[in-house]
Amino acid sequence: MELNLNRVDYMQVGVTSQKTMRLLPAIGRKATQKVAVADQDGVITCFGMKKGEAVPVFKTLPGQKITRLDLGGALGTPQEKIFVAAGSEVRGYTKKGKQFLSFEANLAESIKAMYVSGADLFVCASYIYNHYCDCKDQDYYLSGDKINDIVCLPAEGPVRIVPVLACQDRVLRVLQGSELNYEVEVSGPPSVLELNSKDGGSGTREVLYGTADGKLGLVKINETSSDQRWELDNEKKKGGILCIDTFDILGDGVREILVGRDDGTVEVYGLDSSSEPTLRFEHVLSESVTSIQGGCVGKENYDEVLTATYTGWVTGLTTEPQQEEAGPGEEMKMSQETQNKVAALRAELEQLQLKVLQEREKYQQTSQSSTALSAVPVFSVNDKLTLCQDDASYSLTLEVQTAIDNLLLQSDVPIDLLDVDKNSAVVSFSECDSEQPNGNFLLATYRCQANTTRLELKVRSIEGQYGTLQAYITPRLQPKTCQVRQYQIKPLSLHQRTHSIDQDRPMNTLTLIGQFSLAEIHSWVVFCLPEVPEKTPAGETVTFYFQNTFLGTQLETTYSKGEGNFKSDNISTISILKDVLSKEATKRKINLNISYDINEESVSHTLKMIHPKLEYQLLLAKKVQLIDALKELQVHEGNADFLIPEYRSILDESTHLLEEYKKQPAHLERLYGMITDLFIDKFKFKGQNVKTKVSMLLEILDNYDLNSLMNFFNEA
Repeated sequence: MELNLNRVDYMQVGVTSQKTMRLLPAIGRKATQKVAVADQDGVITCFGMKKGEAVPVFKTLPGQKITRLDLGGALGTPQEKIFVAAGSEVRGYTKKGKQFLSFEANLAESIKAMYVSGADLFVCASYIYNHYCDCKDQDYYLSGDKINDIVCLPAEGPVRIVPVLACQDRVLRVLQGSELNYEVEVSGPPSVLELNSKDGGSGTREVLYGTADGKLGLVKINETSSDQRWELDNEKKKGGILCIDTFDILGDGVREILVGRDDGTVEVYGLDSSSEPTLRFEHVLSESVTSIQGGCVGKENYDEVLTATYTGWVTGLTTEPQQEEAGPGEEMKMSQETQNKVAALRAELEQLQLKVLQEREKYQQTSQSSTALSAVPVFSVNDKLTLCQDDASYSLTLEVQTAIDNLLLQSDVPIDLLDVDKNSAVVSFSECDSEQPNGNFLLATYRCQANTTRLELKVRSIEGQYGTLQAYITPRLQPKTCQVRQYQIKPLSLHQRTHSIDQDRPMNTLTLIGQFSLAEIHSWVVFCLPEVPEKTPAGETVTFYFQNTFLGTQLETTYSKGEGNFKSDNISTISILKDVLSKEATKRKINLNISYDINEESVSHTLKMIHPKLEYQLLLAKKVQLIDALKELQVHEGNADFLIPEYRSILDESTHLLEEYKKQPAHLERLYGMITDLFIDKFKFKGQNVKTKVSMLLEILDNYDLNSLMNFFNEA
């Protein structure tokens, strides 16, 4: 069944956080629903639709930033009480706006996630989970990594409510009281959870999850274990998932899955008889979708997908037809309701234009007086730097509540800027002097087109080179103002957390022994590697596993008070860790006893892992070099029939080959650099300096053959 949805904008509130918009239950079977939305100004707005206009039911006064909004009420009754989390406080309101609850959770941090079920309240700060019943403490749990979201499976008979936490370390933690029952490993950092079919699938206890890297999955939560039902890969490289809902928008008696992403994509997935859902509808908004709900808002009998975006737009994608078609010779008749709406919009637009002119004149007069004060306008920035596993690059997303004028990117560490299809900004580069002590390696300016509020960039770093990437964001505001955002590029920046590693690989080991605490060595690991929780984990010994997203090599870190062990199948990883950790210990005047065990087999193992990538890039470079000459021959001869099939296929694929080559700047140089580092590091651990032989190594690489390269490594 085909799904056609039409966009309708209802109203704009302040900047919104994730999961802060809900639809109140309908009073009658076919009645429209009220919308409750909360923003970062601390305002809760509840509105309904009358004669095509958004009419407020109630609006609260501004206050502390609201991070979550949920609906609750006595079990078995309509869930129409509105609960919001602001700071460490939870407030409750009736559907008419009367406050009936103000509960201080006594958390040191702000509430990041919340779930309400009857008299039970579940709140999570960054690492802490708390369960209250009738505002009395029940359960408490300290998570090993940051908590992004929470849902609870309803109580069934003797089984209590089961809380499920979505944690940053790619794990769903299923709790039982104050204890961890078991963990469910997922392939990306889970950013949002939702019960399947609102109630966990009518007794099937299923939970939908969305990840920060754009994957969507369904898992069944059993008493002591879980079953992964399905997971959809993010093949088209869409944004991370921020919100999920289930609703029967097709009217076929089966709930569809509604998904909102941080790149503005809204998706509707249908659940057929097949095991995996299929995409039925897609629409792209210009900013990230923070909340999504299915229901009936605009007009009776017409269901819709309602979304709230980062800058506060409440937008519906409705099944109600918005356009009428006229046949030849027919006149299009506009309904009285539409005519009134157009007239009201025109009058409002004229008033706004007049008001802007008056305020502009007023500002000009004030600025010329001797007592004038110019206030710096405050604006909100939503930014995220995430490692993309597929192409071993970092995606930097910047979203501003107003249009961006320009963005300056500055880095004191060597990084490559990669092309992003979605990015329409004009980029220009400035010359850099990287020889200075605090010199720049990159200075790039992005000039944005009008009304651009979201910008996506891709950068790729080099492992072993670490420093700071800075983004200077200037919006189209008067007077001119700028905000700076800083991002740490870590020494092992291309490593990603994983749940386990292959123990059969040839491993190199680095051991540190010294007078340091667990907190100190943990802070060094945080400095070196991404995706490590800043809070020191509980327990005497800590173990983390990592995988290099570029090469696929692995790293195991195990450390405790006074001792640290690092194992990797790549000598260069061990070398970087040795240099950085000894430098960090020296800064704190801690003596380290450093020992290492190098496995000779690991070098040929790493070269074999680099081999397919290097071979592919060399072939791509050769093909790209031939394209111009082949095109000239084709023009000269009038056709390409005389060419051998290999050359004809290069001509046919020339556009694709050039695009791929352009998307991967310095890819070949990067691989050459890794092999050179491996060569230097191998002999460095033997106490030999082989930098003079690097030119011979590069000659071998130019006439690449794996066996001759491995022989050179063994004989050098």
